[in-house]
Amino acid sequence: MSGARVAVVGGGWAGLACAVELSAAGVPVCLFEAAKQLGGRARRVEIGGHALDNGQHILIGAYRETLRVMRLAGADPERLLLRLPLEIAYPGKFSIRLPRLPAPLHLAAGLLAAAGCAPGEKLAAARFFHALRAGGRDPEDDVSVAEWLDRHRQRGNLRRFLWDPLCLAALNTAPDDASARIFANVLREALDGARENSDLLLPRADLSRVFPDAAACFIAARGGEIRLSRRVARIERPLAIAGENFAHVVIAAAPRQTADLLREHPETRETAALLDAYRFEPIGTVYLAYPDAIRLPSPMLGMSGPIGQWAFDRGRLCGADGLIACVLSAGGHWDEHGDETLAAALHAELAETLGHALPGPVWHRAIRERRATFSCRPGLTRPTPRTAVPGLWLAGDHACAGYPATLEGAVRSGCHAARGILAKNG
Repeated sequence: MSGARVAVVGGGWAGLACAVELSAAGVPVCLFEAAKQLGGRARRVEIGGHALDNGQHILIGAYRETLRVMRLAGADPERLLLRLPLEIAYPGKFSIRLPRLPAPLHLAAGLLAAAGCAPGEKLAAARFFHALRAGGRDPEDDVSVAEWLDRHRQRGNLRRFLWDPLCLAALNTAPDDASARIFANVLREALDGARENSDLLLPRADLSRVFPDAAACFIAARGGEIRLSRRVARIERPLAIAGENFAHVVIAAAPRQTADLLREHPETRETAALLDAYRFEPIGTVYLAYPDAIRLPSPMLGMSGPIGQWAFDRGRLCGADGLIACVLSAGGHWDEHGDETLAAALHAELAETLGHALPGPVWHRAIRERRATFSCRPGLTRPTPRTAVPGLWLAGDHACAGYPATLEGAVRSGCHAARGILAKNG
């Protein structure tokens, strides 16, 4: 399809992955992004001279497409991501670490050595692992994660400090509301197969450097265009944007913006109505800047609340000594507090988690994404990448069936749309 241009609407990780994949195949790409910079909900923000992120993200070893597209674009995962065995630690309360053993021995050894849970909980979890790997007891009616865990007799500290936090981290939806089928898919990808799949991959640089910056250079080097601050209000028929014709258009925007672009076409109004009905969950990241000497015992630490969920040591990760990022997933009481109250509460909880007093933060900043992800609930219908309009495609984590609203879901969707275009026009 030499010379047949493709427009990509949206410069988040889905749109960038799609554009990189197409550019690598020699397809001219024109990417439209409404904001002044690329990256969507995973990008660099400059605050008071500090390079921060608009949200702290966790990747895992099972994010195969993300790692592949990073390498394709020239972003080295080995340099930009800190790879650690899966470890979840709540000081003095619970800890589990999967050692570097062949699968599934790493699961058995990690569970056996887990601290802060009763032998009966470990036995029930071993049975749960076995059922999960076998795939024979999936929730066919797609109940909530809470109900699914009840069915598998997951209780006590293993549930409180392992399954529930993993659900919040992966689906950004509370266990009482989250889809058990999607959570099972995530657990199976992370805990089944190669041992490396369960590794934590923590960004060692700001998120723009992890992928968007390299993707932009890759696209431009292959003749593609990136148009920032260009909001697309309408996609004309035949496929055109502001009178400019394209062979294909990929909408890689958030669900509500996607629905707005689909609503004008009779063939896609049903998909627009589907996306209009989605509910959304917030994510908060509160940065607490302490004197340089303040460090966490590990790069990532669990916080047992009632507000805090995870704390990340940006000094260990990015060289920003003393800077702690506290992550708050899904709707809850945390979002009812103002920034000052929220920072004070997290400071107190962090000191309690560490078991010693902390000096007051030198500065703090709360970043809230009110509609960060779709609410990943049981039975949620997801759109397909190919629409009923010839040449019009969708990308975005909402268009990645079977996966939650993660960076990997976004990247997979973008690659899927690109491959559909290449297959159709090859």
